[in-house]
Amino acid sequence: MTPLSPKLDRLGDALEQAATADLASTPGRMRRPRRRILLVAAALALALSAGGAIAGALLSTSDVSRSIVAGGFIFQGTHPDCTMVTEGVEYHCTLDKPPLPEITDFKGTVYQTVDATQHVNGGCRGLTSNGLVWQCWIGEAAVKQKIISEDFLGEVQTVPAVG
Repeated sequence: MTPLSPKLDRLGDALEQAATADLASTPGRMRRPRRRILLVAAALALALSAGGAIAGALLSTSDVSRSIVAGGFIFQGTHPDCTMVTEGVEYHCTLDKPPLPEITDFKGTVYQTVDATQHVNGGCRGLTSNGLVWQCWIGEAAVKQKIISEDFLGEVQTVPAVG
């Protein structure tokens, strides 16, 4: 899944409801459910392709860097520099200075990342005790890494997290 999956789920639900309503409104005509199902499937495939293209366009290394800073107050002023490990999924990030000294050992510490629309889009795990190196995952990959929960992915976060 992508960071856009909650939106795509809602789109799929809306398409399904529209198709059901359309079928229900034509009782006198001979229905062609297969054709309608194909039309709904084609519309959903188009939406998924567009969503994937949008997600890919939004996940540059600089976007991930900004997502880190937006995710946690400790990252304010750290200027993360990220490199892509797996396109749109995994990033390796180095800070130019340690995070704020909220804790003494950052190794294994996790923080969510927040996209430009103020939605939780993934998360990062500290790889070093001094907090200078982080591995970040976007979307479902962050859930699989147990950085954030499935329910938290896509939630609105308007200010960086503290604590």
